[in-house]
Amino acid sequence: MAVANPVAPGAGHVESAHSEAAHGHVPTYAETLANNRLGLWLFFISEAFLFGGLLAVRFYLWGGTRPEVSQFIGLLVTSVLLLSSISMYTAEAALENGNRRLFLTLLLVTAFLGLVFLGGVMIFEWGLFPSLYEGHLTPWGDKYGAVVFLMTGMHAIHVISGIIFILIVWNLGRKGHFSPSRKWGVESAAIYWHYVDLVWIFFYPAIYLIGTAVTH
Repeated sequence: MAVANPVAPGAGHVESAHSEAAHGHVPTYAETLANNRLGLWLFFISEAFLFGGLLAVRFYLWGGTRPEVSQFIGLLVTSVLLLSSISMYTAEAALENGNRRLFLTLLLVTAFLGLVFLGGVMIFEWGLFPSLYEGHLTPWGDKYGAVVFLMTGMHAIHVISGIIFILIVWNLGRKGHFSPSRKWGVESAAIYWHYVDLVWIFFYPAIYLIGTAVTH
């Protein structure tokens, strides 16, 4: 009569461990989240060199002067962008508290305010719609117009990408993709949007407040 070979205690666990080693380690959600956060902040550091370079160009070319731009428009678009940061923060907090309806609504409010900010810059600073407002700065006119268009244009690209990011998150949230414990997409969109707002906090005084206004 054949005798079955005895299985040593723990052999199943050893075999499982060897199997996991052969197929590679599968990272946990916490590990993936930590790596994602690190990658995002490294991206922001690289972006800081970009925006810092733009500020350096502004102060090198303008010195203690600046173009004569509307203080009211500058304050208005800045206020709109700050309000959008508040709505984005509140949207993330709503998701953490399980209020999905408020979360989705405030995402759309944030995207709308971002569009209002873009519209204000394009109409009043770029003069893209002369029938509404004819601006006096052009990207090829002088050093003031060139720098204004460069700074606001680069920032506008980031605002547009942020709006697209938010709308993607809204669409995924509408489908129930996020939960209070698993919301990296929402967190990353919020951090990105706050970062874009922070950049404008530096751009706003550099363009509108610092230096003596030069009349064109």
